[in-house]
Amino acid sequence: MAIVGIPLAWHLGLTAVAYYDAGRVGLEPPIKWAAITFCIPLFGFFIYLFERSELSYDEESDPYKGHNFNIHPSRADDAPLRSRGDDRLSPDDEDGADENSE
Repeated sequence: MAIVGIPLAWHLGLTAVAYYDAGRVGLEPPIKWAAITFCIPLFGFFIYLFERSELSYDEESDPYKGHNFNIHPSRADDAPLRSRGDDRLSPDDEDGADENSE
């Protein structure tokens, strides 16, 4: 009985916490978050917690706003990796045109 009862009690408790807290903090509808928490045991509760943390996002205190990253001085002269669809031959070529195709 305890092998099934204790985990089931935890599962139902986490579902109830997600339902109550979602209504309190404004994640609507709270029944959706309770259903996610109930249907995906344990991971559903973490999904709820991660979504809840997005409510308190403050753009002014975000150190990565504008894609600004601190780079160690020893790596400052490294060339960035090209992304998909990036036709630039070098990081200095901003317009995407090949310098030899004039």
